[in-house]
Amino acid sequence: MLKEFKNFIMTGNVIDFAVAVIMATALGLVINGFVGDIIMPIVGHFAGGLDFASMAITLDPAVIAADGSVTTPANQIRYGAWVNSIINLIIVGFVMFIMVKAYNKTKAPAPEAAPAGPSQEDLLAEIRDLLKKQ
Repeated sequence: MLKEFKNFIMTGNVIDFAVAVIMATALGLVINGFVGDIIMPIVGHFAGGLDFASMAITLDPAVIAADGSVTTPANQIRYGAWVNSIINLIIVGFVMFIMVKAYNKTKAPAPEAAPAGPSQEDLLAEIRDLLKKQ
């Protein structure tokens, strides 16, 4: 059983998949940093100085003790973080589109299909016509 598992793990598809997952994780971190640190401040600036990450609807305010410590955090709907996620998704989708498009350009074009010969019915009709002439 261990030998079968080793053979399964060492097949090309599993290794390729593992590499793809690791690369996707690294790409995700890079894109998250790009969105959070570069794109969102620019979008916020042009949207009147908004900080999307801090945008939220407070359902219940935080409960603060007499000593100033927070005993219960605020209950909020953080829709700004959701907006960031949507923008992140759009950018990831665009990057993946560009990568797939570049990959498709590197592949050799598919060979053209050979022209189809006459069908069986055409050949039989031709034989019939030849037999009628004789």
